[in-house]
Amino acid sequence: MIVSDKMKQVVALYNQGLSMYKDRKFKEAKEVFQKALQLEPNDGPSALYIERCDDYIADPPPEDWDGVYNMKTK
Repeated sequence: MIVSDKMKQVVALYNQGLSMYKDRKFKEAKEVFQKALQLEPNDGPSALYIERCDDYIADPPPEDWDGVYNMKTK
């Protein structure tokens, strides 16, 4: 399968955002995920992590957070 240059950029941005997310840099991660969505509006993983970043910006996880997202509603 051939991956377009645009998709390579999206994946690179997603990976950068995910690294920031895991480092608890939620505002910065959200900005990177938004850049990925600007390139590829149908990028579901980036859209999901934007929502999670918003949740953690509003209500940060505990200091011993292990990176796992706990859903608040079903």
